[in-house]
Amino acid sequence: QLHIAESGGGLVQPGGSLRLSCVASGFSLDYYAIGWFRQAPGKEREGVSCINASGGSIWYKDSVKGRFTIARDNVKSTNYLQMNNLTPEDTAIYFCAAISGPKSCTYYRDRAESEWNYWGQGTQVTVSS
Repeated sequence: QLHIAESGGGLVQPGGSLRLSCVASGFSLDYYAIGWFRQAPGKEREGVSCINASGGSIWYKDSVKGRFTIARDNVKSTNYLQMNNLTPEDTAIYFCAAISGPKSCTYYRDRAESEWNYWGQGTQVTVSS
């Protein structure tokens, strides 16, 4: 069965860090751009970060720039989102998604959710003291 799954969420104090992982099962992420999205209570899902298949194009939402780092390990078919200096405003369910193709994140960040080929089930991140 082909799917992706997130892990690494949890409860952390403001200023703390978490590393989320997104692992593919049954296929390789080599030819997929990876996006991280989040959905806070009562809000729409929003894009947080993207890395394209080659790793040469990366995008971050303005509010996470300088705090979040996205990376990919194609050998392990895994993608990571390192989140530092977390604030309560980062509290949300975090999802990873994969979309096939060689284009840049500038292109993929405007794609509709239905265009992404795979979605994970989400992992809860709660930032609270």
